[in-house]
Amino acid sequence: MKKYLLLLHEDIGQMQKLSLDEMEALGKAHMAWAEKLGESGHLLSGEGLEEHSVLISGKSSIVKDGTFLESKEMIGGYYLLQAKDLETVIGLAKSCPCHLWGGTTEIRPIMEYGE
Repeated sequence: MKKYLLLLHEDIGQMQKLSLDEMEALGKAHMAWAEKLGESGHLLSGEGLEEHSVLISGKSSIVKDGTFLESKEMIGGYYLLQAKDLETVIGLAKSCPCHLWGGTTEIRPIMEYGE
């Protein structure tokens, strides 16, 4: 089976508007979704990501604090999935709980290297 990285792009403004109950509901929805993916054999791993990040860029490897307030979205987490093809992953991703609060999912196929 092929591997796919599912990146969860969250709308920062929308996430900051969520109540504690809504945040808890979002967390529970992700746990239930991950459990369902695990039972079907598609989930390899997944985690939420902290809001703060560090960026390293250029030949000089300049280090900057990341996730800037000017940005409208952040990557809030990821799932590493396996499936027979991209169409299967697209079908799975459509039910990702991040969509309930204005988020989007990005699917990135993992490169396969010859043996």
